[in-house]
Amino acid sequence: MVVRELRAWRAAGPRLARVVRAVRPRLAHLAQAVKPGARQDTEGAAPRVTRFGAVVKPHVTRVARAVRPRSGGLTTPQLAAVATAAGLALAAGAVTAAGPWDSAGQRTAERERAAAWGGRGGADHARGSGTVAQAPAAAPSAAPVLAVLGGGAVNTTKSAPVGPDLGSVLGKFLDDDSLGSRRSAAVVDVATGRRLYGKDVSDALTPASTTKIATAVAVLSAAGADHRFTTRTVLEPGSGALVLVGGGDPTLTARAKADGWASLRTLADETAAALKKRHTASVTLSYDASLFTGPALHPIGANDNLAPVTALTADEGRQDGSTSGPAQRSTDPAGDAARTFGGLLRERGIRTTATTVSAARATPRAEALASVQSPPLSTVVERMLTNSDNDIAETLARQTALATGGQPDFDGGAAAIHAQLQRLGLPLAGAQFHDGSGLNRQDRLTADLLTRLLATAGSPAHPELRPVLTGLPVAGFTGTLSDRYADAADYSGVGLVRAKTGTLTGVNTLAGTVVDADGRLLAFAFLTDGSMDQSAARAALDRTAAALAGCGCR
Repeated sequence: MVVRELRAWRAAGPRLARVVRAVRPRLAHLAQAVKPGARQDTEGAAPRVTRFGAVVKPHVTRVARAVRPRSGGLTTPQLAAVATAAGLALAAGAVTAAGPWDSAGQRTAERERAAAWGGRGGADHARGSGTVAQAPAAAPSAAPVLAVLGGGAVNTTKSAPVGPDLGSVLGKFLDDDSLGSRRSAAVVDVATGRRLYGKDVSDALTPASTTKIATAVAVLSAAGADHRFTTRTVLEPGSGALVLVGGGDPTLTARAKADGWASLRTLADETAAALKKRHTASVTLSYDASLFTGPALHPIGANDNLAPVTALTADEGRQDGSTSGPAQRSTDPAGDAARTFGGLLRERGIRTTATTVSAARATPRAEALASVQSPPLSTVVERMLTNSDNDIAETLARQTALATGGQPDFDGGAAAIHAQLQRLGLPLAGAQFHDGSGLNRQDRLTADLLTRLLATAGSPAHPELRPVLTGLPVAGFTGTLSDRYADAADYSGVGLVRAKTGTLTGVNTLAGTVVDADGRLLAFAFLTDGSMDQSAARAALDRTAAALAGCGCR
């Protein structure tokens, strides 16, 4: 028997699906939120419920209008449609108090609100931990923020949108005087690769931290998403000389709680055990950080946003226990890591005889004792993008050079990124790379290149690049977007915009993805220069991206 779909459901269905797409990422956290002893969000429930109410209210209103009878009361099917929408809104509102949720359960950044931008030296950072609860698997490690009802893929075969012109929608936002004297913008349909909007797309402007998108694409395509970095110890035969060898792992940690990252403590455990098997209780300790070459200090000089770049470092040389954002840094991160390692060995019964720990190169004859590996490169890239981590970015630029036979220094890393993007056939006219982080003001990218980078990362032909999309901060929830979209005027972008931020003095950029009202996955890039009001410029870009997410534009 065939049951015809009721008219009310036909009218309400698309609107209900849109509500579900907006709230679904938060629903699954409800069970955790109501468990006894569940962690209370430091932000408090009220602001999140208010914010979510502002997001959901327009959708519920549209559903109610769709099923409103022309005369008389609501029919049973119409009441059911409205009840369904209201139920989703109420459930999601309750979930909102418990905070955001990631379906894979792997990225703590999805559950922590990063602190407001407070970077010195022009970097944009947040203080979320960026760590994971357990050893992570290869990408993709995060489900899309938006998915259609039932968890299926976004429908990219639907007919072309018939809504307002995209140029007229975005133009009024991009004409905001707070954005400065120069601006460039592009929007691309990821499924088709077709550019839907462009404004001076070939103008090469200072990209700031959106440079990290290019770094991510380059290193993933050069080394592979499953690549891991190894830190090891070796024993020189007949001399009792133990060498700690850095493998260029920017996430190596000496903290008691490693949270899935490679642990210097674990390496000390295994090294001490191996030495005791050899009946060796005393060694002379040195370290080998020769994997990278050239100056360790970025051209901007000593800066709280970036430690000296070296192949051996623990906790990014941070002196304050933080895991991201600006912090006082060690001037000798390799030496400090080795000295910390020596102390860990002594705690495990291995005496180090030298009063100082010096640099040395391990010889080919050295015997391997122990090693620890980083999580997959996919996870490292996600952390870099979510927290806008300059230390990881500069290390990954050097790793790109190593993977392609280049020189692992600032110039070699920049050249390797350019060459790798050229191999991918990306439009590099006007592009200039001088580092991997975007701290260098001489970097230049175009809106055309940034959108093509994002579209390539979403292409079925390049699954190894998917972490570029899954690592993007989520508006209102994670990383450098956690403190944005907080004003009532910007609520429509919460949870819908995923984008990499970029901020230098006078420079404000935003590049990422949205799923628009017609279910299309869109890549966008907005670059501006000459702003005299950073807060106003960032808010203007946030509103532009939110408008794109809510638009069913032709």
